Amino acid sequence: MLKIGDKLPAGSLLEFIEVEGNGCSLGPNSFDIAQATAGKKIAIFALPGAFTPTCSAQHVPGYVAQADALRAAGVDEIWCVSVNDAFVMGAWGRAQNTQGKVRMMADGSAAFANATGLVLDLTAKGMGVRSQRYSMLVVDGVVKTLNIEAPGKFEVSGAETILAQARAT
Repeated sequence: MLKIGDKLPAGSLLEFIEVEGNGCSLGPNSFDIAQATAGKKIAIFALPGAFTPTCSAQHVPGYVAQADALRAAGVDEIWCVSVNDAFVMGAWGRAQNTQGKVRMMADGSAAFANATGLVLDLTAKGMGVRSQRYSMLVVDGVVKTLNIEAPGKFEVSGAETILAQARAT
C-alpha cells in the first residue's frame, strides 16, 4: 500500500477537456502521472464514485470552496480521482462547478487505485472495485502526507486537513 515517502505509481489518468487548447483536444485526454506531478505540489483526493452522496455533498464541494486558500498555501493543482470514466468525471465536474479549481481525473479501470493499494471492493453493492476515500499532498511526485478514511467515514480526507498540511510544508 502507498505510504508517505513513496513516489506515486507510474501510469496515467484521464481528464475530460471542455475547451480545446494547450496541447489538449476536446474530450478525454490522457495524462502521465509522473509528468503531470513533476515539479509541482498537488493535493489529490480520491473517493469511491462520482455523483455518490458524501462525495457530491461534502468531499468535492469542500475542495472547490478551499481552492483559493490551497493555492495561497502553495498548492499548484487539486485533483479529484475516482474509478469512473472521463465522461462521467467531466459531467460531475460541470455539476460541481470545478472548472479552474479541481481537475476531475478518471481512473476508469481502477489501475491507479490498484497500483496504490488503496482499493475498496464494493462488488457486493453492485459498484465493483473502487477507490478508498483518502487525500494526500504530493510534491514532485512524492507522497508527503496521506490521510486514509476508515470505511464509511469522512473525517480526515477533506480540504481542511490538506489545507493545514499544505500550510505546514
